[in-house]
Amino acid sequence: MLPFQTKRLQAVLILVLVFGVSSCKDELPTQGPIVFPSTGVSFGQHVQPLFNQKCYGSGCHGPSEALDLTPPMYASLMSYQPQLVISGQGENSLLVQVLDGRAVPAMPPGGERLTDNQINGIKTWINEGALNN
Repeated sequence: MLPFQTKRLQAVLILVLVFGVSSCKDELPTQGPIVFPSTGVSFGQHVQPLFNQKCYGSGCHGPSEALDLTPPMYASLMSYQPQLVISGQGENSLLVQVLDGRAVPAMPPGGERLTDNQINGIKTWINEGALNN
């Protein structure tokens, strides 16, 4: 290769590298809405990610709050008083009642309400035994 061609090839490679790196983003993609299955709800795959996103991750229910949902949150959720989860009784669990608006204060206060799928998914998780799975 002639010296001129080598320099030209180097310049093209540098431009490709510069434009390629500048188009990369350091941000992680935002997580979309969490959708629950109708059965077989998992705490680790569904409930905890939802609470990470909507309760803890949104700035609420952190270490300085009465209900600390700092991950891992299962023990905090299950030991909180008054009792939030009655295993096998989703409809009667205070957690579901504050999420669907039957109990005060409704959660999230002033924020975007959970979807019906998410509320029903939490109810299903409780009805299925509220396991740490």
